[in-house]
Amino acid sequence: MELLNSINDKPEAKTQVMEKTSVAPRHIKVKFLFAGLAGLVVWYVVYRQLLPFSQYLTYNIFGLTPESHLGEAVEFFVYDTPKVLMLLTLVVFGVGIIRTFFTPEKTRALLAGKRESAGNVLAAMLGIVTPFCSCSAVPLFLGFVTAGVPLGVTFSFLIAAPMVNEIALVLLYGLLGWKVAALYLGTGLLLAIIAGWAIGRLGMEKHMEDWVLDLRADGGAIIEESLTLQDRIKKGGEAVKDIVGKVWIYVIAGIAVGAAIHGYVPENFMASIMGKDAWWTVPAAVLVGIPMYSNAAGIVPVIHALLGKGAALGTVLAFMMSVIALSLPEAVILRKVLKPQLIATFIGVVGIGILLVGYLFNLII
Repeated sequence: MELLNSINDKPEAKTQVMEKTSVAPRHIKVKFLFAGLAGLVVWYVVYRQLLPFSQYLTYNIFGLTPESHLGEAVEFFVYDTPKVLMLLTLVVFGVGIIRTFFTPEKTRALLAGKRESAGNVLAAMLGIVTPFCSCSAVPLFLGFVTAGVPLGVTFSFLIAAPMVNEIALVLLYGLLGWKVAALYLGTGLLLAIIAGWAIGRLGMEKHMEDWVLDLRADGGAIIEESLTLQDRIKKGGEAVKDIVGKVWIYVIAGIAVGAAIHGYVPENFMASIMGKDAWWTVPAAVLVGIPMYSNAAGIVPVIHALLGKGAALGTVLAFMMSVIALSLPEAVILRKVLKPQLIATFIGVVGIGILLVGYLFNLII
């Protein structure tokens, strides 16, 4: 409710960002550098021991057998839970530092006035590292529109921000490898760019709510203090506390579901309902995914387990994209500022793009 009420506040627009500079002493920078390197070494040593630890705990301490369903499920859970949380903590910390260079005001100022094609590419790229999810769609949309950012460019950002974020990429890398993570990153960005460009070409600005169209830029200047190294590291720690602190339960729940699938679902069972042979599996996966509300932390471990049981990569990626990028709650929130025609166009264009991604992956892999 607070989110819906917050959109009635008139946002700043066409923001001119001014900065105050501050510089950290050299010895402090060196101190943080050595502390960071030591932390990375400890992180790597612990990470490398997770697999033997999970096997020892499962089969020596718990006394389970490797051939049993329960043994496979427990090893999957004990190994993947700390693995994913460690990867997530490391990357969220790093991205949290990067995000200090991309505040909402700077992002709006950077995108405003850009040519639409170049703006779509830039907006999609910024969506990876900026701190927004689908629940932030409405106030972010208002801020972009009133700052003069073209509608299509705004949608490129809104598609990329929740779908191609560091949580999705870290989980995909940790569970499925860098190739799948890279394919997801490439197709997700391409989808955001093309879908935003297509929406922009349709000239649907008139389908925003009238009160949104009446908003005008104030031209106010926001003064931002340039952060020191310590400040940025502190922001990285706050990002870990905020993001990992919120999604860890989804990670554990998703891995628990994945462990059950890994241990108890027969080999190649999912090929019969999520395989590449039947044409209807991809659209069915998208239709099932849209009403669901989850984030990457909860859905990627399930995707991992489904692939292990014979589901086709294109089908499960289409399912994941539809869950993250086209959630029903997001559409309900967007209705506050968009008319039904524009919401339907948004869902239709992105949905078609997701279908094409699913069919493409099923065809070539």
